[in-house]
Amino acid sequence: MTKAGYVLQSKRGKGSHTYWKHPFLPEEPLTIPGKDGDDAPPYLEKAIQRVLQKLEELEKLEDENNEEGEK
Repeated sequence: MTKAGYVLQSKRGKGSHTYWKHPFLPEEPLTIPGKDGDDAPPYLEKAIQRVLQKLEELEKLEDENNEEGEK
């Protein structure tokens, strides 16, 4: 998650759950159940794919805006 820019919110998850937030997507926090190495449930895989796609779209928009500003 850190490679995608998510930041672990320490002491937010209960038990073996961890809570992650992204500075560009505060409305899309992720709660990850289980311990490191556990298989991700299908709903979590879908949620991660959705936020990664949103981040990719934001990056493309930012690149387009930067290109327009350079002209």
